[in-house]
Amino acid sequence: MENGSQKWRFQGNKRLNSTSAISLRGIIDMLIGNLNTDDPRPIIPLGNGDPSQFPCFRTSTTAEEAIVDALHSTKHNGYAPTAGVPSARRAIANYLNRDLPYKLSADDVYLTSGCLQAIEVALAAITNPGANILLPRPGFTFYESRAAYENLQIRHFNLLPDKGWEVDVDAVEALADENTVAMVIINPGNPCGSVYSYDHLKLVAETARKLGILVIADEVYNHLIFGSTPFVPMGVFGSIVPVLSLGSISKRWVVPGWRLGWLATTDPNGILQNTGIVESITGYCNITTDAATFVQGAVPLILENTNDEFFSKLIGTLKEAAEKCVDGIKEVPCLTFPSKPEGSMFVLVKLNVSLLEDIGDDLEFCMKLAKEEKVIIVPAGMAFGMKDWVRITFACEISAVEEGLRRTKAFYQRHAKKQ
Repeated sequence: MENGSQKWRFQGNKRLNSTSAISLRGIIDMLIGNLNTDDPRPIIPLGNGDPSQFPCFRTSTTAEEAIVDALHSTKHNGYAPTAGVPSARRAIANYLNRDLPYKLSADDVYLTSGCLQAIEVALAAITNPGANILLPRPGFTFYESRAAYENLQIRHFNLLPDKGWEVDVDAVEALADENTVAMVIINPGNPCGSVYSYDHLKLVAETARKLGILVIADEVYNHLIFGSTPFVPMGVFGSIVPVLSLGSISKRWVVPGWRLGWLATTDPNGILQNTGIVESITGYCNITTDAATFVQGAVPLILENTNDEFFSKLIGTLKEAAEKCVDGIKEVPCLTFPSKPEGSMFVLVKLNVSLLEDIGDDLEFCMKLAKEEKVIIVPAGMAFGMKDWVRITFACEISAVEEGLRRTKAFYQRHAKKQ
């Protein structure tokens, strides 16, 4: 590249372009870019799992007051320790201990800037030349992007739609080899809305132990359950297989912009310590950024003082919105779902393109729906490796869920094949 007689020796990192292209943010930005700006109707955002913009999903006053108190205290204006503010680490350990058969200590918890950074830390800590990781299909796209950036080889195991999106454990065993280091479990499920039973998670743990790999348990939607299956953390099985448990306050407290997450080593046998994973986690934390110190300072009061009434109201709102979403989907003939969502904020829906006149796949469906109806839903082929499926979020105002699916029905009627 030249500028007159000067030759410049720098250029952009093309690897960043290729890895970000498969990110959910990149896909949603593409859909938003296809909106018809002349359409005066409001956008219906059924694509992104951030309900914080809606009044019915406002966080608890306890959380807001804890932030204010942390700021006014002037105790949290400086840099935080590498692994996080000690009081926040203790509070998160105690919070996780409510569901575990053994006790975590503050030393088992590392604070991160949201759960995304917890994923970064986890993948960086296990990466070695030639290593591979087993990721669920469908699964959260950031794992794909980050693994690609880390040069961590990716192998996919299927989730079984007819069995509540359970892990195909036979496929996991078939995929693993001597270079496999970990598998990822997302529970409650994104993008599926599934919730795994105790027995199924135990089977996953036993399979991972047999293969000699650790489990990365993405539990960012923990306790956001409105179906019949209770939430069971993967850490319950930490005595069977070492687990890196990832979480945050983003979803359960509806504050994704506060960027407070964690990685916990749920491993009572000390395997992660003995194999150097803990040292690698600490090493990565030493060279990356921290969660905001004042948010860390607020964590103990947020976790300890938020009352059950807030959580009950949140779950009730999600459950009602999920039911309205399911009802609306049933009104659109080209959309079907194998099972109702039981947790998280999403449902994965099968698209029957054979019923449509001029739409070839899920991406074209979503692009045209955005352009013609200003409704954003996510094409699962590009986002999750599930061609001719779409992901719909119901974490928004119920009226928006209903309006979005009414517009989708009208869109179908315009594009339906003539009988």
